Amino acid sequence: MTPSSDLLLAFSLFALISSITPGPNNTMLLASGAAFGFRRTLPHMLGVTGGFFLMVLSIGLGFGALFRTFPGLHDWLRYLGAAYLVYLAWRIAGASPAARDEGRRGAQPLGFLGAAAFQWVNPKAWTMAVAAVSTYTPQQGYLLNVCVISALFAVINLPCVGLWAGCGSLIRRTLDDPARQRGFNRAMAVLLLASLYPMLGQG
Repeated sequence: MTPSSDLLLAFSLFALISSITPGPNNTMLLASGAAFGFRRTLPHMLGVTGGFFLMVLSIGLGFGALFRTFPGLHDWLRYLGAAYLVYLAWRIAGASPAARDEGRRGAQPLGFLGAAAFQWVNPKAWTMAVAAVSTYTPQQGYLLNVCVISALFAVINLPCVGLWAGCGSLIRRTLDDPARQRGFNRAMAVLLLASLYPMLGQG
């Protein structure tokens, strides 16, 4: 038995709101779109959606039980994610105003595997995935419903994260001025650091 149309509609609204609102993924995609353009940010976008799809599926199939058995593992991943966000913020804040030209010569945006792996230490992704499985997945026909919910979340998530990367790409011309680019980079770094507050405030 698949989810009812009312449940799917409610879940779709949840998926849309949780995917399009600010968070570490969307902040990084905005910065990547501004630095590298939309096309070169595509692997990052696909990694976010693909990694999140696997996370929802894994939690639905029982991976979440591992964290209930070993609660310290969740804390370890949380602090690992915090350290990684601090590193990314430092890299973004210190990026040269010539970063776009350097990107053509050597600097690379975050790739598919890196973005997919980041979902496992991203607290917003965990919250979204657990809510999707626990709130919107009917128990009757559970296996099929987990697959439906995971796939629908991915379908909704991809254009949402793409919107952030596209917005970053649209403001590239504005960032031709080195002072504006430095200001933008620092603002993105501050937003990433701000996302640490809910992460470190848990548990």
